[in-house]
Amino acid sequence: MLPFHTKPLEDVLDDLQSTRDGLTTSEATARLDIHGPNELSVGKETPEIIKFLLQFKNFFALLLFVGGALAMTAERMEPGQGNLYISIALLAVVVLNAAFTYLQEHQSERIMDSFNKMLPSMITAIRDGSPREVPVFELVPGDVIILNEGDRVPADGRLLAAKELKVDNSSLTGESEPQLLDADKSAVNALESPNMVFSGSLVQNGEARVLLCQTGMDTQIGSIVQLTKSTKSTETPIHRELEYFIKVISFIAIFLGVSFFAVSVAIGNGVISSLIFAIGIIVANVPEGLLPTVTLSLTMASRRMAQKNALIKNLESVETLGSTTVICTDKTGTLTQNRLGVNTVVLGGQDYALDDTRITTAPDIDRLLSVMCVCNNAYLTDDGFAGDATEGALLLYAKNHVNVGALRQVEELAEQPFNSMTKRMIVVADPGNGAQAYLKGAPEVVLAMCDRIALDGQEYSLTKDRRADVIEAFRDLAGRGERGLAFAIRECQRNEVPEEGYVFLGLTGMIDPPRSEVPEALEKCRSAGIRVIMLTGDYGLTAKTIARQIGMVGEHGRVVQGDELSEMSDAELQTLLRDEPEILFARIAPVQKMQVVQALQANDEIVTVTGDGVNDAPALKNADMGVAMGLMGTDVAKEASNMVLMDDNFATIVAAVEEGRTIFDNIKKFIAYILTSNIPEILPFIAFVLLDIPLPLSVILILSIDLVTDIIPALGLGAERPETDVMKRKPRPRGERLLSRNLLLMSYGIVGMIQAAAGFFTYFVILYNGGWQWGQELAISDPLYRTAITGFFASIIICQVADVIICRTRTQSVFTVGVWSNKLVLFGIACELLFLACMSYVPAFNTFFGTAPLEGWHFLLSVPFAFAILLGDELRRVFVRRGNPFVLRWLTW
Repeated sequence: MLPFHTKPLEDVLDDLQSTRDGLTTSEATARLDIHGPNELSVGKETPEIIKFLLQFKNFFALLLFVGGALAMTAERMEPGQGNLYISIALLAVVVLNAAFTYLQEHQSERIMDSFNKMLPSMITAIRDGSPREVPVFELVPGDVIILNEGDRVPADGRLLAAKELKVDNSSLTGESEPQLLDADKSAVNALESPNMVFSGSLVQNGEARVLLCQTGMDTQIGSIVQLTKSTKSTETPIHRELEYFIKVISFIAIFLGVSFFAVSVAIGNGVISSLIFAIGIIVANVPEGLLPTVTLSLTMASRRMAQKNALIKNLESVETLGSTTVICTDKTGTLTQNRLGVNTVVLGGQDYALDDTRITTAPDIDRLLSVMCVCNNAYLTDDGFAGDATEGALLLYAKNHVNVGALRQVEELAEQPFNSMTKRMIVVADPGNGAQAYLKGAPEVVLAMCDRIALDGQEYSLTKDRRADVIEAFRDLAGRGERGLAFAIRECQRNEVPEEGYVFLGLTGMIDPPRSEVPEALEKCRSAGIRVIMLTGDYGLTAKTIARQIGMVGEHGRVVQGDELSEMSDAELQTLLRDEPEILFARIAPVQKMQVVQALQANDEIVTVTGDGVNDAPALKNADMGVAMGLMGTDVAKEASNMVLMDDNFATIVAAVEEGRTIFDNIKKFIAYILTSNIPEILPFIAFVLLDIPLPLSVILILSIDLVTDIIPALGLGAERPETDVMKRKPRPRGERLLSRNLLLMSYGIVGMIQAAAGFFTYFVILYNGGWQWGQELAISDPLYRTAITGFFASIIICQVADVIICRTRTQSVFTVGVWSNKLVLFGIACELLFLACMSYVPAFNTFFGTAPLEGWHFLLSVPFAFAILLGDELRRVFVRRGNPFVLRWLTW
């Protein structure tokens, strides 16, 4: 930013070629052509239709497209085999998945659009020497505008004149209290300079004339827009895992499809029949229902989290919480109650706690309460107070001891408001017995303006020793994390505002108390292996005291101040974060949050970060998981985040972490469930080619398993409650895969083989019982053939019932979690069995799917295999809980 805040005002006017009466209309129009409109560049470079079409370039989509095209080709070569329906189903899955992904990416663009909501549409500007309403986008550097209470500042500017102007810059600076601005004062840091206003900030009090210096993307908020646009959203861990999973499964599908197509042709089968066979292999390997199941499962998880006051915006980010290794959190409102209150009063050298009744008889309590009430611009309301939080807290305390309304019935003669430069407030008023000057402010400032002190009802000279006692009392308050405020009073003339000669009355220690549920939440994080780091704009001593009270750090915890952080290189910060187990950052600017987040990510951490201001947007977007405050957060922060805390409570983040870990476990469970049926779907095609038997399972039956019978039970697994040790485990390693070696071994090598054995056993028993001889060909319309493939299908469904039951837990016994506890799994089992009944006994289903009715004993053929799956996995979990090394290494998925 150019140094408009430090130059003499006349030089700034010369630089901008303007006057105190603004520009002419013609000059403003000419400058608009040069500088462009005063708006934030959030335009979309790529047409929406192109963005949607780009969703079809991923490997999974291409695979299903190829499968659909092959199925369509097979339908043209050999009509009436059901390949048309297969093609339609595959293409529908691709389109639905692309639509979902597009909507997720479209959501992120709202981050940029929300910046423009920070600007008003019209403002009063001086053109041709007269005030007039001007569209904000027409403002240019050199314009002079008029600001009043309630206005949103439309561009960055230098104050020409101001009267009691208070501006809320919290969305830009993180400073929670509105700042009193002054056209005649400046500071080194532009954002802290009292002679400047900035685009997007809100005028809370007073009025001003402002010379606009920078507009559009040249403003402070424009630089944040540019930084946010250049900051890439971090890919979620679950997205990376799903991409990896899809590549592996797709490779297996294509490899097997191509290989067995070649084998089929080599052993003399026709090209068309071999092509249909290859399509079957590909369809059997690709879990078409996986992505819809993942999407629906994440949606259910986000609804559960909403009930816990955590609003998830990006579904995939639900699981990111479970991968989190570091949480970077604000202090005010997140770890604390955001309810500043008087905790201690120091009067006459004596400390009085909030509930200490002795203070009612303490000398000089009346004078102290009068300063609290008169030197105060807040006011009491039916539900608390309105105005500044510090002043409101003083009124609430005084209300317990005195009639505040009666005490404030004074004739106010003069006022010097509190500001960040003077750090004190003076009100001169006449309560009826002569003018009095009431003073409150920072203890060191107030003490310097006093020459006497009130002790035991008397006034004494403020000697060096007595000053030292007051300073020691103030340090004691700060050591307890309390914000000190001092009070003084003196008689004066009605026409003066004295700067010295006050009587020191006492101190108050104010504190924003920690949330009662935070220590338990931090203990959960500790046992879960999650590190918590505080990032606050508050003072280091206050921050460390709160951190110690809630158990975040111990006595030797390291506090890094913002100015110290600004002098560190990236490598130094990364080393510091690695080497210091207990660390917090104080007096940190919101823009420095991203520096800490990126350093943690460079250390291979998965970072969740909280924020509420406009300046937090880049850090929220850059973090693995951005969490915005729902009560205090700006729209920009909420748009940039993945999750919004509706109660601004740290404990809610921890509850969401538990849900995120459960989601990863549950996705792994239903992947294990879905993959298991691949083996009994693939082996029939291999047997068909190698053993020269009638095809035991048609492609359309395979598709009905993947898209019908698998999905609802898989959703039930996605809704499974967390196992008891979910928050006692360390964060999952970055290298842990959804599709692990052990999961493939369990799904393909053990449970899938048992299901395939059940299917072949039933298939051959039905064939031989019907008089079939090995090598005999059967037409697809033959009732015996239809009955046999229906039996194979039924065996898969019955074994899948057992499979979904064992997939409910990875380590605990099914009987521990309750056989009947997951209603959605039970509903899914019921749907599977109902569909099986329809496939067997409803004529319309028989015609469409090529099935036939089964006899009762046909169903019993696969039951022993199902029991083997149930009992075998229950035994496996027993060995897992006992720590058997072989089982832990090879059979724990």
